[in-house]
Amino acid sequence: MKLMRIGAPGAETPCVMAADGSARDVSSLVGDFTPDTIGGAQAALAGADLGALPVVATEGTRIAAPMTRPTNIYCIGLNYSDHAKEAGHPIPKEPILFNKSRAAYCGPNDPILYSPRMTKLDWEVELAIVIGKPTPFNLAPDAALDHVFGYAVANDVSERAWQSERGGQWSKGKSFPNFCPFGPVIVTPDELGDPQNLRVWLDVNGQRMQTGNTRTMIFDCATIVSHLTEFMALEPGDVILTGTPPGVGLGMKPPTFLKIGDVVTLGIDGLGTQRQVVTAL
Repeated sequence: MKLMRIGAPGAETPCVMAADGSARDVSSLVGDFTPDTIGGAQAALAGADLGALPVVATEGTRIAAPMTRPTNIYCIGLNYSDHAKEAGHPIPKEPILFNKSRAAYCGPNDPILYSPRMTKLDWEVELAIVIGKPTPFNLAPDAALDHVFGYAVANDVSERAWQSERGGQWSKGKSFPNFCPFGPVIVTPDELGDPQNLRVWLDVNGQRMQTGNTRTMIFDCATIVSHLTEFMALEPGDVILTGTPPGVGLGMKPPTFLKIGDVVTLGIDGLGTQRQVVTAL
């Protein structure tokens, strides 16, 4: 099942992709896809005759984030060995955890906002996990994916100077508005298949910057979810960004960063694509 939301901010329509590729309005069945409803969305939609529901146009219409703003956005740092190397860090012995502000969450094609105080604006394509039901503490890895509702594309936009040169934790450089483009869809595990064999890519102005595959993650999705439950209770609608492959601007020689007018496109096999334009605040 592929869930998406279509429409202007504050007027989004929840949809499911039908077999013919059309987006079907399911607001009569679930109201909206929110952290409160996402856990039960699949059951609510099971057996629905999607072909009988209204079609929602996707051309020329804003594609919104496929779920309303999550309660929590957790992120795993340096989860690809080549990315750790380009960033000048050792391969982590356990998942590195940080947070993004939930206010950074936005639609997959919404602009990346550029503040006059930014100097090192960077990109990171990532596989995102959406939690579907509450987790117990110390959840075993072999049970972890039973608590996942689905997967999505995310861009972990980062202002590197704020992240590394302004003191404090990484969240300072990760949490500006529109620093977490998300979607266009959430895909449930039964439709996506193995989350550890997905091609990941990102272009800037048509030039390929990142190419990777989730099979090369240091810590796989099951390990990440299990690890987090040692320290916190994960809740339905929580989002986890699982790390980025090599090719970020910071790792280039010389380092290369985004500027106003740049176009960022990215995607993951089976999960769709995003397109953002860097726009002055």
